[in-house]
Amino acid sequence: MNAKYAVMIITTSLLIASLLLRYGLVKTDPAKGEYVDVYIGIDVAYDNLEEIKTLVDAASPYTNLFIIGSVDIAHNETKLHDLSQYLYDKGLSFIVYTEMPPQIGMPWIEHAKALWGSRFLGLYVHDEPGGKQLDLFTLQNGTKRYPVKEADNYTDARNQFVSIINMTNNWMASNFSDVEDIQFFTSDYALYWFDYKGGYDTVFAEFALNYSEQINVALGRGAATAQNKEWGIMITHDYTEPPYLESGEELYDDMVYAYQNGAKYIVIFDTDVNFTHGTLTEEHLQAIKQFTEYAHNNPRTKQSSSERTAFVLPKDFAYGFRGPTDKIWGLWEANDFSFDMSVQIGNLLKQYDSKLDIIYDDEVDYDKLGYGKYIFWNGTILNG
Repeated sequence: MNAKYAVMIITTSLLIASLLLRYGLVKTDPAKGEYVDVYIGIDVAYDNLEEIKTLVDAASPYTNLFIIGSVDIAHNETKLHDLSQYLYDKGLSFIVYTEMPPQIGMPWIEHAKALWGSRFLGLYVHDEPGGKQLDLFTLQNGTKRYPVKEADNYTDARNQFVSIINMTNNWMASNFSDVEDIQFFTSDYALYWFDYKGGYDTVFAEFALNYSEQINVALGRGAATAQNKEWGIMITHDYTEPPYLESGEELYDDMVYAYQNGAKYIVIFDTDVNFTHGTLTEEHLQAIKQFTEYAHNNPRTKQSSSERTAFVLPKDFAYGFRGPTDKIWGLWEANDFSFDMSVQIGNLLKQYDSKLDIIYDDEVDYDKLGYGKYIFWNGTILNG
């Protein structure tokens, strides 16, 4: 045997062994064929097909969704087809990430729908548009990654933001006009209401760093409910350096919390800071397995908005709610009003807990929406 190939075989064997040690050989089959009303999945955002397939093998018995979150895979049709087919063969649904201008063309979409049908759920278009706007996100090369650079007032900022996101999503949709049921997804940590206004079908509200899960559920679920859209949770990095993700016990608790609050999608973000390898460990996979068993054993009853209270913010008031100094649209500093809103929402969350949603006074039919009570930002209370 050629020495070069012998070294390659040994190296590959060591890599596979290390992955098996990390992901373990969990033997479980929590009745994958049984119905659960939640997508449980992983967003793999790195370009390493061998590692991803090892993860898929380990996690597929107790997940039903993967997001192909790597641009290097999504924009390489050979890799994309390979991984999509692999996920399909494992009985998984999948979503594909893309950016503007899209590298995924109409022929591939038609091909995907013909081959994989409803298991191909749609496209994850861009990432964190609201959060990047709020933080005025700029790449190291100076490229600005937020839509609105300046605005005269909140309404001007809102109109620009919604128009730009809408234009992007409409442009994408026009390229796929002959294909039915192409859904648009994104993940975000702020401004969910305005993401939906821009045309997204589903927004994953992020559980990240030390931000409040409770307020993110209230904002995300409220925005989706008021606009008749779907919503979910993306559990992402708690730390900016290894181990990145929270512990397995914390992950399980977050998944249960999202499930009990009605999330249709519960996804764990998996990559290191350089987008080269995954960060999930055996501890995390055991937590996902434990949660999947919990979901099978604890089916949800359909939640009614009449059982919840809605706090109504003023139209166009895009405050981040991550603390008293967060910004408005990323363009204006916090003020007395934003402080008062933060205090008021904090008190209402203590009072109503998971029965509080946060919506905007923005083209809402309050009678049709059907919340049990509306508490408006100006003190007005309206019973549903």
